[in-house]
Amino acid sequence: MRELPDLSSEELAEIRRELDEFSDRVYWLAQQVPPGEVVTYGQLALYAGSPRAARAVGTLMRNSLSNGVEVPWQRVINASGGISFKGDYARAELQRRLLEDEGVVFDSNTKCDLKRFRWEPDVLFWEDDE
Repeated sequence: MRELPDLSSEELAEIRRELDEFSDRVYWLAQQVPPGEVVTYGQLALYAGSPRAARAVGTLMRNSLSNGVEVPWQRVINASGGISFKGDYARAELQRRLLEDEGVVFDSNTKCDLKRFRWEPDVLFWEDDE
């Protein structure tokens, strides 16, 4: 197992600040996705300035309610147009129902057509930091 480096309190504070900024960007971007459109975890990571942080976006969406953030988490899906459920079938079914209520159509493989339903922002607000 790899050993973690010893970090100073200043270095830890900087990491925490960067994570908070990333979280704020992701939540703000997710709130821009209109009803009837979807965005992928990877898209949000890219648009928020950290293109390799798709899993972090998933964690933020999954924890948004418990963190007190009102965000349309149901509009964030995986890169193949499907719903990622991580064993939580009830939440996956709720997500699908919410999206269908907004007009998103799923095929027999429970995927939506990203060419039809994918949201694209008019402008990118953050530069890629990586």
